[in-house]
Amino acid sequence: MRIAIDAMGGDFGPRATVSASVRALQAHPHLHLCLFGQQPALDDALAHLSRNDASILSRLTLHHCPDVIAEDAKPSSALRGSKDSSLSRMLDFVATGDAHAAVSAGNTGALMALSRRALGTVAGIPRPAISTAVPTRGKGRCYLLDLGANVEADAERLVDFALMGEVMARCIDGLEKPRIALLNVGIEGTKGTASVREADARLRDFPHLDYRGFIEGDGIYSGLVDVVVCDGFVGNAVLKASEGLAKMLIQRVQQTFEAHWSSRLVGLLARPALRRLRGELNPVRYNGASLLGLNGIVVKSHGGADATGFAHAISRAIKEVSEDLPSQLAHELGERRPVIASVACGRRDSGMDARCRTNE
Repeated sequence: MRIAIDAMGGDFGPRATVSASVRALQAHPHLHLCLFGQQPALDDALAHLSRNDASILSRLTLHHCPDVIAEDAKPSSALRGSKDSSLSRMLDFVATGDAHAAVSAGNTGALMALSRRALGTVAGIPRPAISTAVPTRGKGRCYLLDLGANVEADAERLVDFALMGEVMARCIDGLEKPRIALLNVGIEGTKGTASVREADARLRDFPHLDYRGFIEGDGIYSGLVDVVVCDGFVGNAVLKASEGLAKMLIQRVQQTFEAHWSSRLVGLLARPALRRLRGELNPVRYNGASLLGLNGIVVKSHGGADATGFAHAISRAIKEVSEDLPSQLAHELGERRPVIASVACGRRDSGMDARCRTNE
């Protein structure tokens, strides 16, 4: 398995991505990684690592790229910019079949725009969605999408998100019939925006989906559903708020135990349990967001991820390659999306949306 890495992205740059790459190679004997970035920076990052086995380094290929796309660069400027950036060269490697997947912690907007241009989409999906997992009660997790690729989404796009999330949860997590829900401000059918209510009506016409209707924000972590669908504006806000809350809770628990000598004693006894809690709530554990709908595998690592977090993103890409996720999406969405169109047209003919006739 060969995976391309944009080594220049993220807050920690090559120091984190190169270290994470070596960890991934140690854990996966059949993995080969291609790192794209500025050669001096890559060499410096490797020099700071402890001595590694020659067999590991033989599976690590460095590709010099003179340019780097800045974190604040607009997607439009990234599309017009140099093709010798680490981000562009990484995606070209996937497009030509020289790599099975790509992983980057770089500029999200640029990654989305360049990925769409280099790889295209499957099954007529107009624009990919970003999805990642969040922890739920017990030891489960729930996929949330979209997380920012589509700030606004009409009913048809929300249905696309639901279908893609269902396929991913079934293929990657092995769930026989993932439970799907739409994020809304209430569970009543009269609440929410027009696009959310219309998506709800359309999803109820898919007999193969285990669609559970609306779910409120607190239900995301309840473990009652496996996929939660929303537009990118809402999803990104929920994700960032969740990460901030998790960090605040960990910090508050630590401060509480350190406040008094008696609580410090209790904290010493509870240290193993607190360590487990910190690990379960740490967003790094769930690092690695999938760009669903592309005709290829691209995983976005959190920009603030350290080497441990970036290694999780590489593991996510390995799992998607193993399951051949794009082919699964292409096959199943190719069969189901025509149903979306027929359902939509049926509702349009009934007068629910007169504008839809222009698409027939």
